[in-house]
Amino acid sequence: MAFTKEQKKEIIASYEKWLKDASAVYVMTYQKMRMKDIDALRADAREVGGELHVVKNTLMKIALENCGMSDGGYFSDSSIVAFAFEDAPSVAKVVDKASSSDLFAVKGGFMDGKVLDAQSVIALSKLPPLPQMRAQLLALIQTPATQLVRTISEPARQVAAVVKAYSEKSPAPAAG
Repeated sequence: MAFTKEQKKEIIASYEKWLKDASAVYVMTYQKMRMKDIDALRADAREVGGELHVVKNTLMKIALENCGMSDGGYFSDSSIVAFAFEDAPSVAKVVDKASSSDLFAVKGGFMDGKVLDAQSVIALSKLPPLPQMRAQLLALIQTPATQLVRTISEPARQVAAVVKAYSEKSPAPAAG
């Protein structure tokens, strides 16, 4: 399908917006693609705050260049691009899961303007989801504070325990 110059400009502008808004971008190639497979993959990406688009390679190269990024040599065959707008590891998991079939293969990706190879994308997919990472980090930060509070309150607790034991041990003085 041929595009007019105006349509190409609009497509490039869309690509540029997605590239600027995304925290990570993953590129896959596809073979024997069916719309059913693409729709399922798009739904999985949407669930984790991402989008998946079949792109026109030449226009994507122009958009990358306009954003000051290298194309990484990823846009020579058919390309599907996953944009991670919220949680980069979760979208990487969707891409990795898709690449386990014979329909899709990971080419690589981009994160913070840097080119990622396929192994880096797969390694990123092994990271825990963002909420879990936040919880782990919070637990790690809270642990020293909790231990400090225990250490500070321990002498007071010990004194209170001694006073209580002493009061229970000795009889109350008689009122005189």
